[in-house]
Amino acid sequence: MKYRRVGRTGLRISEIGIGAWLTYGNKLEKEQSHKCLTAAIDAGINFIDIADVYARGNAEKIVGSFIKDYERSDLVISSKVFWPMSDNINNRGLSRKHIMESIDKSLQRLGTDYIDIYYCHRFDWHSSLEETVLAMTDLIEAGKILYWGTSVWTAHQLERAVRVAKELGARPPVVEQPRYNMLDRYIEMYVLDTARYNGIGITPWSPLMYGILTGKYNEGIPEGSRASWNENLKKQLTPEVIEKVKKLTEIAKELDITMSQLALAWILRLPEISSAITGATKPEHVKTNVGASDVKLDADTLNRIEEILQNKPEIPSPYTPLNVYEM
Repeated sequence: MKYRRVGRTGLRISEIGIGAWLTYGNKLEKEQSHKCLTAAIDAGINFIDIADVYARGNAEKIVGSFIKDYERSDLVISSKVFWPMSDNINNRGLSRKHIMESIDKSLQRLGTDYIDIYYCHRFDWHSSLEETVLAMTDLIEAGKILYWGTSVWTAHQLERAVRVAKELGARPPVVEQPRYNMLDRYIEMYVLDTARYNGIGITPWSPLMYGILTGKYNEGIPEGSRASWNENLKKQLTPEVIEKVKKLTEIAKELDITMSQLALAWILRLPEISSAITGATKPEHVKTNVGASDVKLDADTLNRIEEILQNKPEIPSPYTPLNVYEM
């Protein structure tokens, strides 16, 4: 396993992380979750990503019951705050009240004194950014978290957060967690450049696009798979998407790697990426995903992949003449 810095911080995390979204405490029972986590640690993964809202706190409890048998300092645990955890009007968002109360509940469920990375799970239009930045800074000063980050924030929102932190003499976000994969490349438009300029690391979720990029749907929808019960996912399995994945799978076969390893290695081609957060329902999935850390794609392979994807975002040139009469 290889390790990378989180932005400009000195924190190092495994290139492949393991996450609990849609699995621990939900689709996956405690025993099987522990088997996947054990496989992850044994393979060199030190980054475990969860959130309070995952299975309404149960994901944190399952991870907490697991990490008690390990040296806490050997692990990097991240959690998140934003989404409603009850019908209480104040039990949501990024207000100081919700942040301060949520961190204590997450720490209790995890059975630990601190969380390494605490993400703002979305941007909150109903709380001032100053309030949020200061609350996160106070958590760092109190030792309850070591770093804070954001998840699915726009480039503009990241810039604002960094500027507000600088103006207040507070701690800025050091990591952003967006969705990013071969089929969803929006961060390449502006977020990536903003992160690079401000020294913010990137820890993408859904790097395998809900399993589409494993190739499991190349010949149809297997019984019991996520697409068999998730209508939104099923709609994304268009003939065009499947055809692309089939062509990508051929490249993976030529390289003697799996389709999922190809997809993960493609993400890791970017130096701004700190870790790709993967999900797993079986230990074998973990072992396969970890193999991507040893795969380096050469320029020819990357060009072939681009020819298949045909979806690289194009940033308009600021030097392109505009016809004001057509605006």
